[in-house]
Amino acid sequence: MKKTALAEKHEQLGARMVDFAGWYMPVQYSGIIEEHRTVRTAAGLFDLGHMGQVGVTGADALTFLNYIGSNDASVLAPGQAIYSLMLNPTGGVIDDIIIYRNPSGVGYFVVINASNTDKDVSWLQEQAGKRNDLAVQVDHLSDTMGMIAIQGPNAASIVAKLSSVDLSDMESFSMRETQIADVTCMAGRTGYTGEDGWEFYCPVDDSAQVWDALMAAGQDEGLRPIGLGARDTLRLEARMPLYGNEMNDEINPYDAGLGWAVKLDRDDFVGRDALLAVRERGVNKRTVGFKMVERGGVPRSHYEVQVDGKVVGFVTSGTASPTLGENIGLAMIDKAYAGVGKPLDIMVRGKAVRAEQIKTPFYKRGA
Repeated sequence: MKKTALAEKHEQLGARMVDFAGWYMPVQYSGIIEEHRTVRTAAGLFDLGHMGQVGVTGADALTFLNYIGSNDASVLAPGQAIYSLMLNPTGGVIDDIIIYRNPSGVGYFVVINASNTDKDVSWLQEQAGKRNDLAVQVDHLSDTMGMIAIQGPNAASIVAKLSSVDLSDMESFSMRETQIADVTCMAGRTGYTGEDGWEFYCPVDDSAQVWDALMAAGQDEGLRPIGLGARDTLRLEARMPLYGNEMNDEINPYDAGLGWAVKLDRDDFVGRDALLAVRERGVNKRTVGFKMVERGGVPRSHYEVQVDGKVVGFVTSGTASPTLGENIGLAMIDKAYAGVGKPLDIMVRGKAVRAEQIKTPFYKRGA
């Protein structure tokens, strides 16, 4: 298994380590529920060194990113970011990505999912090779970059103790250069928990220095290390999609509820023709949120969903929500059965357990 630069620290902190997409990663330290609540009430620190990173440069970098992405990156000013989807020719989702325009205005920085890194980099390099009319260079940076996220209501005050520049006025989906513990980092403000916070991208050899400085600065403010288990329950409460659950190579963005990240009314991009056909014939699936209204178990990914004994879809993600104290989930179902307040039966170990569709996100900061 691959290891991040912080693997030894996780072991020293007592983390339970697992194989995640070929990476030796912490799934939990003190327990998923406790870690989840720490992020909601104080702050949590995440090692995301397994995530993939790619640099895209050249005179036609923007044209290339708009060719391989569903969203319109031309709206980005220096230091801004956008969520986009890489699609295959049939409109399936290869991966969801975040595209940063570098604060210098020169080139772009793309963050991709850890489990898809090899696939994505190969795809990007293949597409760059096909588009020899474009002056573009794709550089795989994952082995040289570390990534650490801090999330939670106390994140801002902790970061303010360390950052060489004021990051408090950064807008959501933006990037700024700073120094943390004398290490030059790029600070991104996107997040995957529903809380405020930053992701720090730094040279991989300096990751431990940044991690230790943040841990020390947050010691009196409740900062704790958080594993991948709580990261998943946090993102689901905030209704943030997970690759492999809400989307994959066979699910188009509309069925996944990600149509907002598709801009069809612009120049051609990979998958555009397929999505135009979907729009023409009409979307017949919808991804909905639900809560269980009957005891019977926790909904899990790929559980069957029925209405009046008819199979209408499947659960994409489900969990026992630590914040709500209820069993919740997302399901992709036939559009005809979608609607807030409408009932669903979730098949838990072969038994139908009643659920009700509700508005999402399940949790919203400050609401």
